[in-house]
Amino acid sequence: MTATSPNRNMTDAGKTILEQEAQAIHLLAERLDESFAAAVELLASCKGKIIISGMGKSGIIAQKIAATMASTGTTALFLHPADAAHGDLGIVGSDDIVICLSKSGTTEELNFIIPALRHIGASIIALTGNLRSFLALNADITLDTGIEKEACPFDLAPTTSTTAMLAMGDALAICLMQQKNFTQRDFALTHPKGSLGRRLTVKVSDMMTRESALPLVTENALITDLILEMTSKRYGVSAVVNDEGRLTGIFTDGDLRRLVQNGGEFLTLTAGSVMTANPKTVSTSTLARECLDILETYRITQLIVCDSECRPVGMVHIHDLITLGL
Repeated sequence: MTATSPNRNMTDAGKTILEQEAQAIHLLAERLDESFAAAVELLASCKGKIIISGMGKSGIIAQKIAATMASTGTTALFLHPADAAHGDLGIVGSDDIVICLSKSGTTEELNFIIPALRHIGASIIALTGNLRSFLALNADITLDTGIEKEACPFDLAPTTSTTAMLAMGDALAICLMQQKNFTQRDFALTHPKGSLGRRLTVKVSDMMTRESALPLVTENALITDLILEMTSKRYGVSAVVNDEGRLTGIFTDGDLRRLVQNGGEFLTLTAGSVMTANPKTVSTSTLARECLDILETYRITQLIVCDSECRPVGMVHIHDLITLGL
């Protein structure tokens, strides 16, 4: 393939566009001033909602910023400016902050609702590239997202400008997240379906096998009964308890194989004489990720769940954790 092939030309063009957009963000960072800190402080002190609005491509970026803020501890939502002018302004309250996105600052649908927002008493933060526009001059705080040129060869399609807005929105969201001391655990609560959410929120009580499904025998049970109990349940193990119902040991299929390999008569033995004493246990409040750590550390496949008096109440198998995606 020659250096002048169409593929090579497109690769070079792609690199140029990415470099242009990266440079725009770099210049954005150089121009960032105390207005940004003021915006973060205002957002952090908001007693109502963060409402983000914009038309067209700016509106799509506004939706993404709202989603990022909502997932990182800030009550945020998107408001379409055209719909706002036809009744949806009813969601805006005096304690709210409205972030308005417009490259030119002259977006008609957006500027049309500015007086109404002022009348309601909401604060306004503008993200625009035109600091002399109606939007910029009527906002409480204006953040400069201006660019030299769009990546579009005709300097028309919003490309670099929307990248700049998105980057500014991300900066606001993450700084706001830090300002609020938003933690990994907080993040997990807003992402319960994600891997991190499951690792930080799912407890043993949410996933353990209970009651009749729990393999369980007493210490004086014959090994034949122990084997029947162990094989009738899906774990291939059985918990062993004393007369008071407290856990004293565990018997696994590995223990059974070793008995068979050693030879001799063992069918008259009791569970108490063949069990492994002091097995690893967890409580119902143990996190799923902690179970996984224990299983991996000790190279075992199941954990017995006990109550505060060391009575077995359930069992967790590594397959349960795999099913959860952990």
